[in-house]
Amino acid sequence: MRTSIKMILLVAFSGVAAFAADAKAGQALYDKACKSCHGADGTPNAAVAKMMKVDVPDLKSPAVQALSEDDMKKVITDGKGKMKPVKTVTGKDIGDVVAFVHTLKK
Repeated sequence: MRTSIKMILLVAFSGVAAFAADAKAGQALYDKACKSCHGADGTPNAAVAKMMKVDVPDLKSPAVQALSEDDMKKVITDGKGKMKPVKTVTGKDIGDVVAFVHTLKK
């Protein structure tokens, strides 16, 4: 009986790991879709911010890092302020980008 419970738990936790976000994959996606405005390390690109007349948030800041995963996903998919939705990042990739952004924490 104990062996079957251990096996069930092992299978359940293995399934969760399969759905975990991949920050390394997220970095590659971020580099393609986000880096031009948000910078390689999350520091805003001042030239882009000036040209667009907008404050680009520092992704390392406590305010951004405090956003929930769902809130970050919403910003990516729906946009926010002058930021347009990022249509090239979809599905599981959104979670991967969020995972990468969380690695930028100060």
